[in-house]
Amino acid sequence: MSELPYSVGEGPATRVSLSLPEGTAEAIRRRVGKREFSAFITEAVERELRGQILDEYLADYELRKGRISEPEQDRARQFFDEVFAEEGEWPAAN
Repeated sequence: MSELPYSVGEGPATRVSLSLPEGTAEAIRRRVGKREFSAFITEAVERELRGQILDEYLADYELRKGRISEPEQDRARQFFDEVFAEEGEWPAAN
């Protein structure tokens, strides 16, 4: 993969076409309103991408180093909570 110029959540906005089931689209509109629709979708997609990035990293780590113990998982969870709550940033999607 080539290096992306922007990390998840960075860069200028770009218009894309998106198809959703009408019931899903209407549920979003009711929850956030028409004006916040794009922001809601953006946040949901970014959350999913970040989850996939973490899943891929963890799978690779466990393949190389073995299973991550419960105490290590707890430490990692605490670290992520502290770092990303303070900085509001996530690693780049590679």
